[in-house]
Amino acid sequence: MASLVLGRLLLGAVTLLVASLLVFAGTQALPGDVTTAILGNEATPETRAALVERLGLDHPIHVQYFEWAGRFLRGDLGLSLVNDVPVSRLLDLRLKNTFILALATIIVVVPLSLFLGLLCAAYPNGRLDSSISVVSLFLISLPEFLVGIILVLLFAVYWSVLPATSISGFRSFEHLVRALVLPVLTLTFAILAHMVRMTRAAMLEVMRAPYIEMALLKGASRSRIVLRHALPNALGPIINVIALNLGYLISGVVVVEVIFAYPGLGKLLVEAIGNRDLPLLQAVALIMVAAYIVFTLLADIVARLSNPRLRFKQ
Repeated sequence: MASLVLGRLLLGAVTLLVASLLVFAGTQALPGDVTTAILGNEATPETRAALVERLGLDHPIHVQYFEWAGRFLRGDLGLSLVNDVPVSRLLDLRLKNTFILALATIIVVVPLSLFLGLLCAAYPNGRLDSSISVVSLFLISLPEFLVGIILVLLFAVYWSVLPATSISGFRSFEHLVRALVLPVLTLTFAILAHMVRMTRAAMLEVMRAPYIEMALLKGASRSRIVLRHALPNALGPIINVIALNLGYLISGVVVVEVIFAYPGLGKLLVEAIGNRDLPLLQAVALIMVAAYIVFTLLADIVARLSNPRLRFKQ
């Protein structure tokens, strides 16, 4: 287990290094001019030159990268070019809101996807399995923005039972729950089908094993076979797909947060791109990459702990 964690940490560090290079290069290639975004079109050349010098934009690109990476490693995310406040302060509340949204979605989607996937695996190729598979394929084909717009039209416009946006701060727990319902439903529809199909595939692969056939011949009930014999050995792929979707919920909710004006990390990323706020944009992008790395590492560890064959495999 120690060698697994060490290897994954080293691989994660290399991945983060490559991602930082891509993020820095991508932000530098954005169209437009930073000084114009900050000072406007009426700024004098002298004012622009002073700002370029203050931001260090007159240095060579590789020098700018190493200065930025060094500050990031020290925990200094820099100042927002638009608000002139520390980036860490802007990230604090937005990151908490995104984690709340991701946690609420996981609480809903994981039990539901496991139940439906196990149900399909317990009765494969039947009418229920076919119905769930058809609905899953239909949900996979729907883009998130379309699902979000349909939910807003139904629950916020026609029936007026839920708020369409979450612009203001959450004044109470009830307000928070009401603000989360539509974004959570949209994200649930987006990832539920994938998790159900992966759970079904992993379970069916295990259900073909000889020891499952032996349990059937001994007269074990279907529920005991699925829950006691098959599920523990199928947890590896299931945990991996849950971790990948959790990473997506942290870094891939841009569309959903923009549709519902949810004050999270994805909406902050869009705002940073629109304002060409490079320090903020770079910090948000690296946090999203780091989230994928951390959740993948946790998935590998939990999969090993849940399956003795993986835990003691040399």
